Amino acid sequence: MWLFGLKGASGFSASSTAEEVTQGIDATGLTAIVTGASSGIGAETTRVLAMRGAHVVMAVRNVKSGTEIKDSILKEIPHAKVDVMELDLGSMESVRKFASKYNSTGYPLNILINNAGVMAPPFMLSQDNIELQFATNHLGHFLLTNLLLQNLKNTAQGSHKEGRIVNVSSLGHRFTYREGIRFDKINDKDSYTAILAYGQSKLANILHANELARHFKEEGAEITANSLHPGSITTNLLRHQSLVEGLVNWIGKYFIKNIPQGAATTCYVALHPQVKGITGEYFSDSNISASTSQGTDAELAKKLWDFSLNLTKPQ
Repeated sequence: MWLFGLKGASGFSASSTAEEVTQGIDATGLTAIVTGASSGIGAETTRVLAMRGAHVVMAVRNVKSGTEIKDSILKEIPHAKVDVMELDLGSMESVRKFASKYNSTGYPLNILINNAGVMAPPFMLSQDNIELQFATNHLGHFLLTNLLLQNLKNTAQGSHKEGRIVNVSSLGHRFTYREGIRFDKINDKDSYTAILAYGQSKLANILHANELARHFKEEGAEITANSLHPGSITTNLLRHQSLVEGLVNWIGKYFIKNIPQGAATTCYVALHPQVKGITGEYFSDSNISASTSQGTDAELAKKLWDFSLNLTKPQ
């Protein structure tokens, strides 16, 4: 992780904002989906992509909040192309409904940003009876990506423009269960630890991107898949952790990114020409970084892929 103000090979640093890392980039003609776009870095990502000319579809659980963000963007950027569609990643039915609706619009898809997430809630099950963090942060995005893949491939082939999938992970992937992904204990309430379960879901984001990258290379598809750590940011992800939020607010002015800085790496990986052709990498502070050994474990990635396919099969 780069220190504030210290630039990496890309020419950007931890203090760079989303607007700064996309300065001069023309995204006109590109269509992007951003999940979790109604607040925090998802909202800022939407704003900056729209500012650069992209048509952005906000995939949000709360349509009212999403519409308010859309209206604020249009007030600032009257020419922005922004749509709001409902998506609850904790429900496979909702994911399937969203993907079907999106694909039926005729919209192309150049960029998929899997950004939405929940952080460290008490043990809960999703609507599909899967531990909520794994279900929302990983499994919902896994299913969504698979249901949109053909659109991504068709768009890349038809437009001759590289498609990009961006999974927003976290440094938190370093703090997971010993085995990384607890395939046999995903729903084990007795041994559930909120922070470790969060780390597990964030590790899954990295492994998912890596396995997608491997598939695309084998197929010769002109699509890249990467993951990233946005930085330590005060957002409503912390709503289940009042003590953590209090500490963050106290020390934040010294160590924590603001939201424009937090959205920078996502926007960089989604739009910057420096990232063209780069796939299966993990980014931090708008530079290529390193995940853990589990994050680069190809066997673990393949096992997670097969496990996730099985869990998302239509019943």
